[in-house]
Amino acid sequence: MKKITTLLSLFLCIGLSAQQLDLNQPLPVNTKFKKGVLPNGMTYYIYNTDVTKGVASYYIIQNVGSILENDDQQGLAHFLEHMAFNGTKNFAGKGILNTLQKHGAVFGKDINAYTSFDETVYNMDNIPTKDGLVDTCLLVLNDWSNYLLLTDEEIDAERGVIKEEWRTRQNGRMRILQQSLPVMFNNSKYSNRLPIGLMDIVDNFEYKALRDFYHDWYRTDLQAIAIVGDINVDEIEQKIKDKFSKIPAVKNPKERFSVEIPGNKEMLYNIAMDEEVSTASISFSINHPKTIKDQTVGDLKESLLKGMSTSMLSTRLNEIKQQPDAPFLGARVGFGEKTRLNNDFSVSITPKPGQQQEAFKTVMDEVNRAVKFGFTDGEIDRIKKQYANYYENSISKEDDLSHGQLINSIKANYLSNETITPVAEEYKIVQAIFASVTKEDFHTIIKNLYTKENRTLNVTGVKGKKNLTKEEGLAIISGSENNSELTAYADEFSGKTLISGTTIKAGSIVSEKENKETGATIFTLSNGAKVYYKFADKNKNDVKLTATSYGGTSLLEDKDLPSANIMGNIVQMSGLGEFSATELPKVLAGKTANTSVNLSSLSESISGSSTTKDVETMLQMVYLRFENPRFDEDAYKVLQGNITNFLVRKSKDINSKMQDSVTVTLYGDNNPKARIMDEAYMQDVSFNKMKEIYLDRFNNAADFTFFIVGDVQKDALKPLLAKYIASISANTTKENYKVNPTVWINNSIDKDIFLKMEDEKGSVRVGYKNEMKYSLKNDILASALGDILQLRITETVREAEGGAYSPRAGAGFSKRPVSEGSISVSFDCNPDKVDDLLKIVHAEIKKIGEGEISQVDLDKTLTNFIKERKESKDYNGYDMSLLQNYVLEGYNMNDPKNFENIVNSITVKDIQKFTKTLLKGAKTYEIAFKPKQ
Repeated sequence: MKKITTLLSLFLCIGLSAQQLDLNQPLPVNTKFKKGVLPNGMTYYIYNTDVTKGVASYYIIQNVGSILENDDQQGLAHFLEHMAFNGTKNFAGKGILNTLQKHGAVFGKDINAYTSFDETVYNMDNIPTKDGLVDTCLLVLNDWSNYLLLTDEEIDAERGVIKEEWRTRQNGRMRILQQSLPVMFNNSKYSNRLPIGLMDIVDNFEYKALRDFYHDWYRTDLQAIAIVGDINVDEIEQKIKDKFSKIPAVKNPKERFSVEIPGNKEMLYNIAMDEEVSTASISFSINHPKTIKDQTVGDLKESLLKGMSTSMLSTRLNEIKQQPDAPFLGARVGFGEKTRLNNDFSVSITPKPGQQQEAFKTVMDEVNRAVKFGFTDGEIDRIKKQYANYYENSISKEDDLSHGQLINSIKANYLSNETITPVAEEYKIVQAIFASVTKEDFHTIIKNLYTKENRTLNVTGVKGKKNLTKEEGLAIISGSENNSELTAYADEFSGKTLISGTTIKAGSIVSEKENKETGATIFTLSNGAKVYYKFADKNKNDVKLTATSYGGTSLLEDKDLPSANIMGNIVQMSGLGEFSATELPKVLAGKTANTSVNLSSLSESISGSSTTKDVETMLQMVYLRFENPRFDEDAYKVLQGNITNFLVRKSKDINSKMQDSVTVTLYGDNNPKARIMDEAYMQDVSFNKMKEIYLDRFNNAADFTFFIVGDVQKDALKPLLAKYIASISANTTKENYKVNPTVWINNSIDKDIFLKMEDEKGSVRVGYKNEMKYSLKNDILASALGDILQLRITETVREAEGGAYSPRAGAGFSKRPVSEGSISVSFDCNPDKVDDLLKIVHAEIKKIGEGEISQVDLDKTLTNFIKERKESKDYNGYDMSLLQNYVLEGYNMNDPKNFENIVNSITVKDIQKFTKTLLKGAKTYEIAFKPKQ
């Protein structure tokens, strides 16, 4: 009764005047989330959703992270996360993975975990609810809670894996972060608790140290389990009570402390540099204390205004960014959680080379312009429309929330005490807040965020360049704060629509046919274009469009390829129709619709998406992409600056050097179809040529096939097709692509490449390819081979050898422009192990070709194929693929003979035969990167 009374009084408040809105009222709670606490202190959450039918996801949220480590335990919270997959009471060794993989789950995708400063979270996603798997997954959660084995042998085996994870992650940007942490966290404990830890400790800690950390912190009062999916809530709750209540609570537990970043009166400053980082960045932030008390309407109002204010400020900075003479490439302002007890107001800047001081001054002037003068009526009106649109879309899609989105709400509730409020009820409160909020409220919020204390300035500098010093930073901040010449922001945009000033001569639909196999309607339009439409509301309020045509860059001369490859960037940066990239978001405020263009080697396409109410806007955008595309020379100048900075950045980045080296090794120095992006490449890019290519590739709607799938009724769509698609210019020309593939310089390539590295590592790339006849079965066999190889490489290179953290193996089949199968393997590793690990890779591939294939591995792979196909049918995207494959590839995905029957018939001998055929006479490469001594 108390809850009903609370909600009733809340809604009565909403109907009252602005002054009477009760900001102290608690936020309503979404009771669809079943939440409880067991006698031993464990919290549980259960949520029923059939967004994906017949599956559920299982999480255990440990309120334990690296912040709890002692100095001699750095890295143990993360190490413990790994050990949860290496033996528990009921699942010895790799038993958890082996059990779930037999039912189609994939390690790294469906089964995973992460460790951060303040929490460790384990997940089993999209596990079928049949075959007793609900009980199996609950047993896994039970073991993760309290029954890890932590054997000596498994601990020692995992040391190498974690060392390789550190090696893979360790790069210039990571070293910059490590230098920045003391200022970022004001020398608090967070400053030296990166979850990966210290490798000296990882290599040498005693077994007891890990077990002690486990017993101290993995306990029921610091754990929540969450189950979301196609389940019976009451049944699951009873199972939880029966199983998890038996876990004993820890007696005399250690205090689960939280760390607050201390305040500072004077601005903290740090500059960090690294040999492999050649571009600058600037981060200015102001630390704000954060509470975890129960949330009220007032908290919601404050959070809304902070988000809206920083968004409006970021929009202003984005407008400056789009000016050619802007001193920065990008800048944004935000406000959000930094740690469990701290938020921060943050300003992030990517200055143009040599313009750190100018960039910082320009951004700080804009921040202080808002602090001094606030925001305009036009800005506030647009941001309200954007937020209202967000809430309306969220309400319509509430039943389509993914498991991950639901889990994020649960994590925020458990770890930070954020109320999970029903979105419709929250929107009612938001509407009342919007009705009462004033310009002065926004002005007050931004002034409160911009405090004089708790400031930090972190600079990523470049050696040998004029980097922003502390003294310069302080002088710029003071100058902006005391700049008497600053004037209020001028919002010159006046209300216009997307097609203001555009005269459209509508066409018509000349024929309409139903296709029974796919459930699609085929419209032929008066301009010759064909539209394949299918209603689908598996995802509510969601509509997707794709228009595609064969041709692509295969029809262009080699000298025009640089312009063609950059063209999509300038199209997106130029805006659309009569509106620049600055104006376009203002025109579209309150709408959810977008389009993008793509030019690939074989085709050109336009993609779009919208909500149901904004389908017309999406089709207007498609019309303009054809009839009135925009090419902005100022946007091109901005793009040139972005690319210049990109080239500077990649010049010292080790991963970019590796990728460029692979390209040159495979295709040679002067292959016009496989050039690396450098200054010479950019000199061959022409603004006029990009415009010419676009107008040539997108000049004939009749050569495009249009697909529209989603939550829009046919009768509502038809007049829009006639007006916006049938009116696009067209002719009778039909194009196809040219078969002119890019070939390797040799059929067998074996090369070691030595690079100077700050942190030494080896890195390998292995590839095989061979021309083979295309068939649906061969396509599926290739995917199966890739997944089996991934299992084998993980087992050998990662687990048995401890040689790599995340080895990637795969195989595939391409139908165009040449029908061929391929195999690839890549990973980073200890440089001393490169040659031995390469031998293992080739041996594993050879074994598969010789028939040494585990039936268990094949069953895992094929079960996953069937599982994922079944799950995909619960989403609109499946219907889009159905239409495209039916029209463009000539087969019906819905017919079991084209997938399920093939998968179910595949044998070990099929995989062997396919692999053996692929390997016989295959073109190969083996590229190994090693540190230069």
